[in-house]
Amino acid sequence: MDPRPRLFIIGAHGFVGEHLSVRASDRWNVIGGDLRAASGDEVSIDVTNPASVAAAFARVRPQAAVLLSAMADIDRCEAEPKLAEAVNADGAEFVARECARNGARLVYTSSGAVFDGTRHGYSESDTPTPVGVYGRTKAEAEHRIANLAPGAAIARLALVVGRGLSPGTNAMLDKLETNFAAGRVVVAPSYELRNPIDVSTLCEILLEIAARPDAQGIFHVGATESVSRYDLVVRYAERMGYSGALVSPQTELIPGRAPRGLDQYLLCDRLRSYSSRPLPSLDEVVERSLYAAA
Repeated sequence: MDPRPRLFIIGAHGFVGEHLSVRASDRWNVIGGDLRAASGDEVSIDVTNPASVAAAFARVRPQAAVLLSAMADIDRCEAEPKLAEAVNADGAEFVARECARNGARLVYTSSGAVFDGTRHGYSESDTPTPVGVYGRTKAEAEHRIANLAPGAAIARLALVVGRGLSPGTNAMLDKLETNFAAGRVVVAPSYELRNPIDVSTLCEILLEIAARPDAQGIFHVGATESVSRYDLVVRYAERMGYSGALVSPQTELIPGRAPRGLDQYLLCDRLRSYSSRPLPSLDEVVERSLYAAA
């Protein structure tokens, strides 16, 4: 019998989920959960179905669970609000309920989209002010988790960057590199500011938090500096060996596009008191996202 504690990664086939499964395997007995289980070692779970969630937890019996599953396409959330509510809010509630029932520690990944982005710098104690369906459903998920599993940890993220471990994920760098290699111009907003985190560092932080029962409540996770999406993409183009001219600044809001907070710089001071690693600079995040081993 494997003596390591069981870690249930819900959303194991996503960009972050695949990286987290690899990173966790030396310290945890990892069981992946996804809507479509790919192997006998994985568990099928539909977070919108409470019976499916209960059955998955009964099978896995985890000591800890990381909930990554989400409907994260902001424009789709705006177009399909009921589905966004079912996946992002109801799904979080059903998982939190089973964690509480089974005595499992819960780590949940939320978003800087819970804020309206009208000022520079948000702390964990700031009241959520979402401007769109996606942000509202993530804020609602946080609220339900806090009520059902008060010992849970919630990691808010402004932007996660890196390469995917398999095709078909929403890994930002894979999409950029495909476009750059084909000579296609990438349009990026110059007015949206984020402090990104590379997927490698994020996984280490999530695992460190998962192993610390005293790490409870909300944690902001990101680089020490913010950057516009446009400047970030230019930086990636040049680091990948392409011309920055392949990136075009989007300077005005696009009519019909779902609303987004303009400045979602997350202040990460609280994380410093719980994590053994210093918060990365923007330069470090860019380098790690490009070159860190899986």
